[in-house]
Amino acid sequence: MKYPVFKDLIIFENDDYIVVNKPPFVASLDERGGSGEVNILRMARQYSDDAQVCHRLDKETSGAIVIAKHPEAYRSLAMQFERRKVTKIYHAVVDGQFTFNDLFVDLPILNDGNKNVTIDRQEGKRAETYFNSIKYYKHYTLVECKPVTGRMHQIRIHLATQRASISGDIMYRGKPVFLSNLKKGYRIAKDEEEQPIMKRFALHARHLIFKGLDDQEIVIDAPYPKDFATLVKLLDKFDS
Repeated sequence: MKYPVFKDLIIFENDDYIVVNKPPFVASLDERGGSGEVNILRMARQYSDDAQVCHRLDKETSGAIVIAKHPEAYRSLAMQFERRKVTKIYHAVVDGQFTFNDLFVDLPILNDGNKNVTIDRQEGKRAETYFNSIKYYKHYTLVECKPVTGRMHQIRIHLATQRASISGDIMYRGKPVFLSNLKKGYRIAKDEEEQPIMKRFALHARHLIFKGLDDQEIVIDAPYPKDFATLVKLLDKFDS
């Protein structure tokens, strides 16, 4: 895999914070058992010595991620996250047609520590997400997801509980999207295996709002990466 140039990922920067539009398949931090893979934190530290990643995204999830340039900035944003003062909005493409109108899902999540999470009303930690449908297709829906809490896999498992698994999210029963599903009469060569339009689950951290050290709001908009933009474009063309 060709690694991106850190500077090219930056969508906002001031004296205290850097916000990057994380590409899919790049980890936010060093993963356990450190494979030595390039990740956002390592790239950020080459750019700014004291850089700290303030929150994380799953490796496959693309989108906005905030990096603090110094400890005071990190503490300030950590407090905002803790007090649920940061607005995070994700976009997801889900399998099927769903009309979510401020749907509130509050199902507790238990992390078994093995990269696996389950809904557990007894042992789980509080987890809350709001969902709104923003675009309807014949077989899919583009959904805006607004997590209040920040549990592992929260959006993914909460959508799965609504039978609205994210496209391509095999772990939670989501199915990959193939062009042959959308385009009538689409055929591939006999000896070729068709590849899905997206080689990951369709989830992107689209917007982020937090306060800078001067108490002014910082509003971030992270454009879709190529694979997500292509999926939406093909759905617009063949499934609307």
